[in-house]
Amino acid sequence: MLLGFVFVIIGITLYQEHKTERALEKLQDLSSPRALVIRDGKEKRIAGREVVRGDIVVIYEGDRVPADAELLASNNLALDESLLTGESVPARKFKNDTIFSSTLVVQGSGIAHVKSIGINTEVGKIGKALTRIKAEKTRLQQQTGRLVRNVAIVGLIVCLFVVIYYAATRGDVLHGLLAGIALAMSILPEEIPVILTVFLALGAWRIAKHNVLTRQVASVETLGAATVLCVDKTGTLTLNKMSVHKLAVGDDFFDLQKNNELIPESFHELVEFSILASQCDPFDPMEKAIKVLGEKYLANTEHLHNDWQLIQEYPLSKELLAISHVWQAPDKNSYEIAAKGAPEAIADLCHLDKAAQELLAKRVEVLAGEGLRVLGVAKAKFNKGHLPGEQHDFAFEFIGLVGLEDPVRTEVPAAMAECRQAGIRVIMITGDYPITARKIAKEVGLTNVDEVITGDELRRIDDLQLRERIKKVNIFARIIPEQKMRIIQALKANGEVVAMTGDGVNDAPALKAAHIGIAMGERGTDVARESASLVLLHDDFSSMVQAVRMGRRIFDNIRKAIIYTFAVHMPIIGMALIPVLLKLPLVLLPVQIVFLELIIDPACSIIFEAEKEEVGIMSRPPRKQNDSIFGRKIIGLGIVQGLVVLVFVLAVYIIARHLGYSTEQVRTLVFATLVLTNLVLILTNRSRTKGALAMLRSPNKALWWICGGATAFLGAVLYVPFLGQLFRFSPLSLQALSIVFLAVILSFIGLELLRVCRKG
Repeated sequence: MLLGFVFVIIGITLYQEHKTERALEKLQDLSSPRALVIRDGKEKRIAGREVVRGDIVVIYEGDRVPADAELLASNNLALDESLLTGESVPARKFKNDTIFSSTLVVQGSGIAHVKSIGINTEVGKIGKALTRIKAEKTRLQQQTGRLVRNVAIVGLIVCLFVVIYYAATRGDVLHGLLAGIALAMSILPEEIPVILTVFLALGAWRIAKHNVLTRQVASVETLGAATVLCVDKTGTLTLNKMSVHKLAVGDDFFDLQKNNELIPESFHELVEFSILASQCDPFDPMEKAIKVLGEKYLANTEHLHNDWQLIQEYPLSKELLAISHVWQAPDKNSYEIAAKGAPEAIADLCHLDKAAQELLAKRVEVLAGEGLRVLGVAKAKFNKGHLPGEQHDFAFEFIGLVGLEDPVRTEVPAAMAECRQAGIRVIMITGDYPITARKIAKEVGLTNVDEVITGDELRRIDDLQLRERIKKVNIFARIIPEQKMRIIQALKANGEVVAMTGDGVNDAPALKAAHIGIAMGERGTDVARESASLVLLHDDFSSMVQAVRMGRRIFDNIRKAIIYTFAVHMPIIGMALIPVLLKLPLVLLPVQIVFLELIIDPACSIIFEAEKEEVGIMSRPPRKQNDSIFGRKIIGLGIVQGLVVLVFVLAVYIIARHLGYSTEQVRTLVFATLVLTNLVLILTNRSRTKGALAMLRSPNKALWWICGGATAFLGAVLYVPFLGQLFRFSPLSLQALSIVFLAVILSFIGLELLRVCRKG
C-alpha cells in the first residue's frame, strides 16, 4: 500500500514538474536573442533560434549576430569577436567578410546572408563541449536546500530516538520502527522545494502574460521588495513614435501641427540636411520621423537626393553626441557633409562663439519647454581626397533646429499614481534637456519636478553628495548611459531596492548592478537583455508596474504556502510523538501520513499558487529587502497555527480514549480530525487580510477540487470495508462524528481568532 502511494505522489510530482517545465520552455523561447530579418521584403523581429540558412539579417550596434553569415553590406561595422578569438580589439568587417554567431556589434551596422546556424556555427561547435556543465543553484535554492537538510537531520535524529525509546520501554522493535518512520515523515517538509520551484516558474509565466519576460526566475521573489523604479523617458514613459513638431531657422519657427500643407522655402535646407544626416533606411524613431517629413513635404523637389552616394559615416561617440554623413553628388567635385545631433554638440562642431551659443540655447529652450526632443543640424563642404579622421576637421555651418514630439503613453499617469500609492518611488533618467524632462514629468505625474540633476552636475559632485541629493531628486537629465551606474550605486548605498530599465550596450553594467535589471524587448540590444533580470516585451512603464504587482502576489502566495506547510505538519508531528512518549498505542502509521501528504502537496503547490492578489496589494509599502520567505515570523506563525490545531486534535484523542473507544476507533477519529482541520488550515491561510468565510466568495477552482477530493477519499477509507481494513480504521458513529465536527469547528474559530489578534 505504501508503494502504491509512492507511485501516486510520484505522479503528482511529475505533473507539477511537467507543468513547470512547460512554463520554463515557453519562457526560454521568449528569452532567446532576437534577430532582425528581411522576409517578403519586410523587416521582422524574430527569436534568434528561428533564423534559417538563406535568411537576410540586419545587424545594428548592440546586437548579437544570430548566425554565421556573409556580409552583403557594411556601414562602419566593427565586431567584438573575443568570445571566439580572445582578441579584445574589435574587428573591422567589410563586404563579403564572414561574421560569426554570438559575436557582438560594437559599432556600425550591416546586412548579411546566413550561411550556418545552430551547432554548425563556430560557436555551436564550442557549445557542444559545454553541455555537461551544470548550472549553479540560486541563493534561494541554496537556502531551501539548507532548510530541508537541517529539518531532515532533525527528523532522522528524532526517528532514531523514537525507535530506541520505543524498543527500550516496550520491547517492540517493529512497532518502534513504524513509529520512528511515521515521525520522520511528519517532520520532513518535503513540499518546500516543490513550492518554490512551481511558484517561481509559474509566477514567471504569469508575469510573461503581462508582457514581462523573466530571464532569472529567482528575481521574481525580489520584485515585491522594489522601492525605486529608475526608468528611461523615451519609449517607456512615451510612445517612442516620433513626429517632427517644429522647425527653427534663425529666429523663425515653423509649427507643422498648425500648418499641415507646405513648408516655407527657408526651412527646406534644414529638412534636406537632416535627412542626409540620417540612415537611408532608418530604424531609429527620430530618423524615421525625419524621413517621413521629407517624403511628405519635399517630394519632387531638388532637396531629396536618392542618387547621391554615401562615402563615409562618422558615428556618435561618448565625447561628441553628433553624427556626420559624407555624400558624393554625381555632378559635383566636392563632398557634401551633413551633421545632426545634440544642439550643443552641433554648436561645438560649428565653432560658434559664446554669443551665438547663448542665442542658440534660448531657441533650444523654447522648443524643449514644449516637451520636444531637439536636434541641431549643420552642413559642410570638403574637396575630394583623403577624408579627415574626425568630424571636427570639417568647416561646419549651422543650419537650424528640429523639434520632435514623442507623446506620453496614455496608461502611464495611472501607473505612476499606483506606484505612489504602493510606496514605490519613480526616478526618470533621460538624455533630454531638463526643461523637456520637467514637462514630461508633470504630464505623467512624477513628484518633485522642480529639482533636476544634469549629467554635467553629476560629474562635478562626489558620491556622498549624490547619495544625499538623490534622496529627493527624481529627474536626471542630459545623462549618458555610463552615468547610470553611479545613480544605481548611490540608491543602493541608501538602502533602496532598485529596478532599472535600459536598452543600450552601455546600459548593461547598470542593469547588472541593479537589484532588478529591466531591458527593453522591442528596442533593446541583446547585450542589455542578456544583462537584465527582466525583459519588457512591450516597452511601456505600465508593464513594469504590473510586474511589481505580480511579484508581490507571488511572494504573498509563497508565504501563505510556507505558513500552511509548517502549520499542517505540527499536529501530525504531535500525534506521532505524544503517544510514544506517554506509552500509549500508536495513532498514526506511515500509510496514514502518506495519505495526508496526498492532500498537503497539491494544496501547497496548486491551491496557493492560484490564489488571486490581496485587496490593496499596491496600497502597502514595499516589504523590506531582508524579509526572508523563511523568516521567523512566517515560520513562527505556521507553528502557532499548527499548535492551535494540535490542541483540538489532542482533545479528540483524549475524549475518545476517555469514552472507551478502541484503538482503531481512536485512530479513525484522530485521522478524520486531521484531514478536516487540514482543510480548515487551507481556508484560513488563503488570505492575509480577509477571513476564511469572506474568502469563500473568491473563486479558486483548485480549492474545491482538492477539498472535494479529500472529503471523498476520507469517506471512502472510513466506510468502504476493504479500505478501512488497509488503513486500520473503523466506521464512525454519529456520536464520534459529532466529536470530530465539534473539534473542526472549534479549531476554525481558534484560527480565526488568532488571525484577528495578529491583525490587531
